[in-house]
Amino acid sequence: MDLWIIRALLFVAILVSGYFVRPFGSNLSLTFLFSGGLGAVIVLAEMRIRRLSLKTLLGAALGSVLGIIGASLISMVIARMSFTHPQTETFAQLLVLIVMTYVGLISGANKGEYLDLTALGGLFSDSGSRKSGKVLDTSVIIDGRVADICKTGFLEGTLIVPHFVLRELQQIADSADSAKRNRGRRGLDVLEKIKSVPGVAVQILEKDYPEVKEVDLKLIELAKEMGAKIVTNDFNLNKVSQLRGVDVLNINELANALKPVVLPGETMKVFILKEGKEYNQGVAYLDDGTMVVVDNARRMIGKTIATQVTSVLQTTAGKMIFGRFPEETEIAANSQAPKSDRRPYDKLPINNRVSIEDEKERLKGR
Repeated sequence: MDLWIIRALLFVAILVSGYFVRPFGSNLSLTFLFSGGLGAVIVLAEMRIRRLSLKTLLGAALGSVLGIIGASLISMVIARMSFTHPQTETFAQLLVLIVMTYVGLISGANKGEYLDLTALGGLFSDSGSRKSGKVLDTSVIIDGRVADICKTGFLEGTLIVPHFVLRELQQIADSADSAKRNRGRRGLDVLEKIKSVPGVAVQILEKDYPEVKEVDLKLIELAKEMGAKIVTNDFNLNKVSQLRGVDVLNINELANALKPVVLPGETMKVFILKEGKEYNQGVAYLDDGTMVVVDNARRMIGKTIATQVTSVLQTTAGKMIFGRFPEETEIAANSQAPKSDRRPYDKLPINNRVSIEDEKERLKGR
């Protein structure tokens, strides 16, 4: 809002200057029309320039200076030439100046990304640190695990929270749906936790892209402009960002990488929590949430057993472990159970049964 006030004051100043200078004499209507058009062009140019990176601006400025220097040298040659009319010489020099400045401006802007500003030091050395900045996505803030990662020291530096992400969090927190409202408030609490972590700075960036509607695309544009990375747990945002050339730190990929390595043939102890969907299966979960499907373990629900790993299924959404409870042990356990518990499988309650397909969907949505 303050920026638009400054723009309005600039526009009024140009109109007042045109009134006192009177470039078209007593024709005030033409004077105000010219002054208003000039002010509009300046404001539009300023809005466009604000979207450019520092390297592009420096490259354009350097190219313009080189173009003006080249035009001056060419004008010296033109001055030694003989022209029938002096106006022709002036027009040729002016034309060379405009063309050379324009060519230098465009060339410098296109090649500005090749400038190494860190070699200049001082003010420009900060551009190197900006590349270590990390832009937080709405989903990863609500997820909450990013705060724990910051506490361990694996994620440090400046965490950037754009204003449009903060606005989306506020909208979720003000939702009429109690579930969404709790998720939004949890995200705001997570930001407060991150701000209290030593070595981590949270920066609220007043930056928006009105021409872009989706928040994910705004995040990608911001990360490209700042040379930063996106921290997310959104599978789709991860893929789109990689296609657009933006580096991504995916919390889910980090969690999968930290899961313990289990090889077929190993024995592990698990607590059978519920019944699987397939015949005589039991389902257990590790501390990190990994699902373990154990054959011949239906009768061992509510008990901790030793199971032998038969295979491991690794997907993009997570890991699933398949094991087998030895049949002789299962038979012994079954013989000790009361006869009232020995019911056929098709007569067992199915409210606790979990299928492998359901677990895959759960991992993808996590």
